[in-house]
Amino acid sequence: MGADGERHNVLDAAGVVVLGACAVWSLVTAAVHGGRPEGVLLAVLAVAAGYAAGRILGVLLPVAAPGTAALAGLALAVALPRLPPGPGADAPLGHAGATAAVLALSAGAACCAARATPVRLLRLALWLLAGAVVVTGALLGSTAAVVTCGAVLLCGLAAGRVRRRAPVLAVLGLAAALVTCLTWAVAGNALSGGLTGSLEDVLTPHRIALWRDALGLADRHTGLGVGPGRFGELSVAAAQSTPYDGRPHSAALQLAAEQGVVGVLVLAAGFCWVLCALWAAPRPTPVVLTTGAALTALAALAAVGNALSFTAVSVGAGLLAGLATARPLADGIAQEPAGELRGHGRPVG
Repeated sequence: MGADGERHNVLDAAGVVVLGACAVWSLVTAAVHGGRPEGVLLAVLAVAAGYAAGRILGVLLPVAAPGTAALAGLALAVALPRLPPGPGADAPLGHAGATAAVLALSAGAACCAARATPVRLLRLALWLLAGAVVVTGALLGSTAAVVTCGAVLLCGLAAGRVRRRAPVLAVLGLAAALVTCLTWAVAGNALSGGLTGSLEDVLTPHRIALWRDALGLADRHTGLGVGPGRFGELSVAAAQSTPYDGRPHSAALQLAAEQGVVGVLVLAAGFCWVLCALWAAPRPTPVVLTTGAALTALAALAAVGNALSFTAVSVGAGLLAGLATARPLADGIAQEPAGELRGHGRPVG
């Protein structure tokens, strides 16, 4: 087995460890505080199932699988614009955030399929499909969907000119971290008054109140949190929600409040693992970077909304990551020259 194969095996093992840590830590915190870990366990299972399916389909159907996934996500967003579960809150809370996440993943899948096919007419049709996803977001009235899908489409178009994937993936990781830090700063009232006021107009005062309750719980229960699923029981702002859903609408703050600092670190480790797996993936660099852009858009939505509470989003994220990291069945049918994998070859697309 070559060095590339060993690297892939190590990254696969790391992924198993990270997902296992997510599940085990939720059970630990639930045992200590009597919480309900079912939601976390379901999300872990959904991501793992989607990733496994993506790894298989990415080998067998490298163009048809992401193209079909894009169509399925688009159909889901149109047919069920209010994805269960969650409250019918205004954008970008609740259903609007989930719809934006599904559409962002659909746009990423369409762009990946366009980058993977050698047929010009099919490539054009797939680019048009990605554009249709952006238009659908506008028709559904989701500003978050238009912004995130538009960003993914632009990244997909520009990815063909990129020679080195590592710096771009590092920038994507930094962008996700900055959005999360901004969420934390807003919750901690660490920004200037004018900027905080502007953000309140966009984010809504109720959501910021939820974030501040979550940060307060995290400060008082740094080690183990209050237990998974218990934020709604202890948050004053959550009790005032109509209808009530008991979540702070921020993945990082929810984990900080319910599972402590370890929960946040495990979440960050999961995202870093995905970026590392994309860096080492044998797929063409434009496919890898487009996937990275879509998953970063999802991370941003999850930092300021409730996107990861929806099973369809978790499955879609795992599926897209699996499609982009699928390995050829044999070295003889490798999809990308070794030089390009290391950032020295001519870009595809």
